[in-house]
Amino acid sequence: MSPEEYFDKAKSTLNLPKETKLTSAYAFGLIPDQLAQLVINGIKTGATSAYDLYEKDEPLPKIGEYDVILDGNNNPICITYTNSVEIKLFNDVDAEHAFKEGEGDKSLKYWRKVHKDFFENEYRNEGSTFNPQTSKMVLEHFHVIYK
Repeated sequence: MSPEEYFDKAKSTLNLPKETKLTSAYAFGLIPDQLAQLVINGIKTGATSAYDLYEKDEPLPKIGEYDVILDGNNNPICITYTNSVEIKLFNDVDAEHAFKEGEGDKSLKYWRKVHKDFFENEYRNEGSTFNPQTSKMVLEHFHVIYK
């Protein structure tokens, strides 16, 4: 089933207005199946992306958006609703956000280590340099509305 078909089924089941739009469909990071399972289980309610790596015409997440979360084979597994979005420097991300990401031991120390490694690689792949003191992060918080 395509993400659009999945979203249409959810709209019908949840009695969402017909004009409700799907914002995007995506899989998480390097371990999409594990991270998607954390979302389904309500453990992962936050995500981080690099502000600097958004394309000029690529919109940032917004409160009130609906997204289909995909597994590692691009199959829809749930739909999330975006509760909040903020932009912070990497070094200013706090323990609350790290906990909401739900990964590892949920600590800020773990979050910083894993995300620093991830973003160093992502920036390098884009021909740029990641700097924890100056690199801006997009912090998104969400909840599952359909699975």
